Amino acid sequence: MRIAIVGFGTVGRWVASALVSQGCALRDRCGTSIEVVALANGRDGFVFADDGIDLPSALEASAAGQSLTELAGVRAWPSAVEGLREIDIDLLVETSASPMANGEPGLTHIREALQRGTSVVTSNKWPVALRGVELSALARDRHVAFRAESTVMSGTPLLGPLTEGLAGATPLSVRGVVNATVNSILTTMRSGADYETALTDAQEAGLAEPEASADVDGHDAVAKVMILSALVFGRQLAVGDVARRGVSELTNDETMALAAGRCVREVASLDFSEPGGEGEVRASVEPEVVEAGDPLSEIGGATNTVVCRADPLGEVRVAGPGAGPALAGQGVLSDLIRVAGRPIL
Repeated sequence: MRIAIVGFGTVGRWVASALVSQGCALRDRCGTSIEVVALANGRDGFVFADDGIDLPSALEASAAGQSLTELAGVRAWPSAVEGLREIDIDLLVETSASPMANGEPGLTHIREALQRGTSVVTSNKWPVALRGVELSALARDRHVAFRAESTVMSGTPLLGPLTEGLAGATPLSVRGVVNATVNSILTTMRSGADYETALTDAQEAGLAEPEASADVDGHDAVAKVMILSALVFGRQLAVGDVARRGVSELTNDETMALAAGRCVREVASLDFSEPGGEGEVRASVEPEVVEAGDPLSEIGGATNTVVCRADPLGEVRVAGPGAGPALAGQGVLSDLIRVAGRPIL
């Protein structure tokens, strides 16, 4: 299998390192060799070698700040989409970061690959959040795979279990904690810290970015609600369809509850089961005081959990760690293995 990694940053490099260290085991597991023939990043553009790129050299060059265009035997294009239009690959690994405004350039990369009959796995949230239904339909039409496991709970498998694992059941609603950074902040505040101290602790631990608004204002969780709606329920939501209030806007009651040692979670919810038929959906991201006995009260720190209600099963819970480039890379790698090891019908 010939693959391209577009977004050769932290997550992309983790995946490449895993392919180097696990190459023989992956070949045995998938029944096919996995060869990286193209790499791309925002600084260097897109590079391609028909007989395969030397990944150890690429990783070493990237760590040293050298351009990918200096790798031996590569052809180069200024942008990833230009390169993708000129080469033949079996799988695109799209791990770039694209903003909420339009999901670009990741959305164009994914569309281009799917339209050309190339399978895609991605960790890029906003293209999937904004156009997940469209991209899934395009993949089905071209008889290729489109997988985005790491976009919701990082390395903890969620989308696969809720789609393939619940095949034949009807999902009705999901409710969960899907931002590990925010959950860590709220856990610290429950121990007595104020919001500013808890945020600083999360930043120093590498959980929160110096500019943390995507997490603390709820935008990251909104993207994940939209992804769940698109890929699990088959319903495309717009950003404005999800009511949002982040932990940067805790109410006095919520702050007092935390100071008293009570449990507050940023709850992401999506419900299609209320009266009104298919046209009605309730979607929100907001802090909530959670009482003992609630499944969301049982987790803390950087752990995520989602409770899905499905007919006829009832409640299904998935919980696990949800932050960090290694976990995101693991989610991408699991998708890659899934695609490489199974033909698309």
